[in-house]
Parts: sequence; C-alpha cells; structure tokens
Amino acid sequence: MVGSLHRPAKGGEAPGVLVFPEAFGLGDHAMEKAERLAQELGYVALACDLWGERRNIDSMKDLMAELGPLSKDAGRVRDMTGKALAALTAQEGVDASRIAAIGFCFGGTMAFELALSGADIKAAIGFHSGLEVPSPQDAGNIKGKVLALIGADDPGIPPAQRDTFAKIMAGANVDWQMTLYGGVVHGYTNKTAARLNMPQFARYDAAADRRSWVQMADLLAEVF
Repeated sequence: MVGSLHRPAKGGEAPGVLVFPEAFGLGDHAMEKAERLAQELGYVALACDLWGERRNIDSMKDLMAELGPLSKDAGRVRDMTGKALAALTAQEGVDASRIAAIGFCFGGTMAFELALSGADIKAAIGFHSGLEVPSPQDAGNIKGKVLALIGADDPGIPPAQRDTFAKIMAGANVDWQMTLYGGVVHGYTNKTAARLNMPQFARYDAAADRRSWVQMADLLAEVF
C-alpha cells in the first residue's frame, strides 16, 4: 500500500485524519482533499491506497468484480483500515489520541467499518458513501461520532439503505448525523465525475461539495 502523507505548514503536534479514496483507487481526488485537510484545517492527513501500488481501476465492470468481494469481507476491510490507522499514528507529529477517518464512495464505508471495529477514532465521516457496512452487528463498538453526507437522489444509496443505517446507529446509541442534499447524486465531491459519462448516477455538485466540507470541518473541530 502506497499512501500519500500531507502535513500542515506549521510544525508541532496535530490531530490526524485518514482519507479513504473512492472505489476506483487512490488518485488526485483523495490526495487533494488530504492536502486541504493539512493546509486549510491544520491536520496531518494520510490519503490511503486501496488496491495496492496506487493502482486505479478504470472500468465499472472491472471495479465491481473486485469491489463486490471486498465489500463483504469485513476481515479484509478491517485489516486494511487498521494498518492505515497504525501507519498514521506512527508518524512523528501526529497526536494519536485525536484521530478521525473520512472517506468517499466505498472509502466512506471503510471509514465506518473502522469505527465498527472499535478503533479509537473520534469521528467517521462518509461522503456519498455506501451505507451497507460489512459489520452492522458491531455498532455498539463505535467510540466516536458518525456523519454520513449523502445525495438524496443517489441511486446507489436508496432510501431503504439510509433507513437501515439510521436504525443501526440509533439502536446502538451512536452519536450520528445524516445530511441529504436534494437533487444531488453520487460522486458530488469529485470534479471529474463526468468522466464516467453517467450523469444520472455520478455528477459533481459544487454546492454540495462546499456544504459537506464545512460540515466535516465543523465536526472535526468539535471532536478534536
């Protein structure tokens, strides 16, 4: 796994944030978000690899062939996210007592699964993230706060999936929030979403991108 570490301009100890990328793999999108976390918010951010050697998967067919098994393998997801957490907390200048995880698309699911594992993270935040987590039965293990930022018209995250996630969180007395952005579909934070040529499924939305970033920043400031 070849991650990308981003540090704030000022030195000294700072909280750390894991950034899990979209399902296609670690690319410019996640690394740009990690750099913003460092320079705008002052956190040490680790943009995490997903498929190894920073490999990206270009076609939806190939993606689903690899993502399908991974999404159902809680052990593998926890191994990946746990090692990413260990790598971040081992970095000089990272306050290991103040760690959060964010993610985009399946990366958001990974952030939630890390929280479900009982990891000592202050928050798990998902942007247009799948809400069918591998280990819903472990919601009682969550130590931090949970924030899901979802396009209301995202065909990949239907109302039934949102309702189930809400019941899981509420049933475990988790401090959780979910925001729905009206008229917004999948991939709304990614300016290159149009490359998929599937505008009814994935489409960048500047307003939702800006609003969700502010909500994330507010929660991170609260928990740190």
